[in-house]
Amino acid sequence: MSDDPIERDGLGPRFWERKKMSQLSQKEWEALCDGCGKCCLNKLEDEDSGEVALTKVACRLLDDSTCRCAQYDIRHQFVPECIVMTPKNITEHLYWMPQTCAYRLVYEGRPLENWHPLISGNAQSVHDAGVSVQGITVPEFEVDEDDWEEHIIEEPI
Repeated sequence: MSDDPIERDGLGPRFWERKKMSQLSQKEWEALCDGCGKCCLNKLEDEDSGEVALTKVACRLLDDSTCRCAQYDIRHQFVPECIVMTPKNITEHLYWMPQTCAYRLVYEGRPLENWHPLISGNAQSVHDAGVSVQGITVPEFEVDEDDWEEHIIEEPI
């Protein structure tokens, strides 16, 4: 058995560099997620410019300690508007995706960051690098939507 965490998980080495996004298995697609939690932050879009700002106001299902959805498999039962990213719809969502997002980086032909778990072999590396939302979010049910502007954060974190 290999010591390489990616090979142990049944994923080929650097699969994201060898395959087109449309060729990725569901397991490979899911593995691209770096676990930063930024996609689960509520965003504000300027109607005139189209510019998107991240807020630290998190989806009610985001677990702030792990930066993962607490109900990922059944999230649409709680948050019907949650977007399911796929290779087919990525282009329509690029405008709001975080600058450090692996899906965005791979789509744009750029390398994954050294802190990405697929590179580091450690899921904690995204948090250790300070690029996740771990410990900085406020739950959406605690902040009135009219006050979200007060919680805008600069990206990348």
